[in-house]
Amino acid sequence: MSEGYCPVPPGLGREENLLSLEDVLMSQEKLPCRTESSLLRLGFLEKSGDSENIPPGTKMELPLWLVKGLYDQKRRVLLVELPKIYREGWRTVFNADANVVDLHKLGPHYYGFGSQLLHFESPENPEIARTILQTFVGRFRRIMDSSQNAYNEDTSALVAKLDELERSLFRAGQKGLNDFQCWEKGQASQITASRLVQSYRKRKFTDIVG
Repeated sequence: MSEGYCPVPPGLGREENLLSLEDVLMSQEKLPCRTESSLLRLGFLEKSGDSENIPPGTKMELPLWLVKGLYDQKRRVLLVELPKIYREGWRTVFNADANVVDLHKLGPHYYGFGSQLLHFESPENPEIARTILQTFVGRFRRIMDSSQNAYNEDTSALVAKLDELERSLFRAGQKGLNDFQCWEKGQASQITASRLVQSYRKRKFTDIVG
């Protein structure tokens, strides 16, 4: 009998999980950058140009996976620029009150994408990491409180503003609440022995009888 698809969780921090659909989608997000040396035979990436090569100083937006492949601190192929949501102006907003920000509108993978930015050399990396952590801590309690206090209520307006990681936490909180409610009402599924244990018992009984 075929089994249903089992979602693979995304990687933690700077590590990606290439078996995770969420991480694959995140790696497709565009990152602003500027070439510091000529990129041979990659002119097709620059839609506005008709040259076979990409000259130095060209500003581009490339998917994260490609930027990570081309980035090299020694050869200085690309200079990565920060997306606006991770710059100082937005960091000030997050530090003031992160709960008012629509993270999904600004970037559906705010935490994961921001963690990936730490792969690239930047003097702002410590501040970026600190803001990401403080934003998560500041929003976490409200998200979990809402998931526990919104039983059988419409939560679409709240969920619409959450980052993908936050949405998974919200769903986990609601599932935990729903399971607890079922257990309280005596509707929890009956615990049964696994097929492996049942098979072992049958085999052991056969050995004794034989």
